[in-house]
Amino acid sequence: MKFLVDMDISPKTATYLRSLGYDAVHLHELGLDRLPDSSILKKARTEGRILITHDLDFSELMAASGAKLPSVIVFRLRNMHPERVNYYLREIINRYRESLERGAILSVSEGKVRVRSLPIRSDIGGQGAVS
Repeated sequence: MKFLVDMDISPKTATYLRSLGYDAVHLHELGLDRLPDSSILKKARTEGRILITHDLDFSELMAASGAKLPSVIVFRLRNMHPERVNYYLREIINRYRESLERGAILSVSEGKVRVRSLPIRSDIGGQGAVS
């Protein structure tokens, strides 16, 4: 699995993922600190990476695009210290590997992970539907 770590997540998370044997890069390491969200998604999709972020905008962009990839892990923890994020991340990768490989948005909060398969389609009333 390959990961792209957004600016709002510590670079220590990319380092942690590499220590586990994954291909992981942080936007700052690439000099892409100000890359627009749409370009971040395009980069993740093109390189076959799972995006790790704290930014809710990516879920909305993926829903609007109708795309199946990239998968996005959105952390909504009260404590966003790298050690806490990394603890959850290791569990998420182990438990939700298949969903991440197929295409999904995972929203992670304390003790709860919400999985939405991609692509997310809208029904007639405009409500998001889980496919």
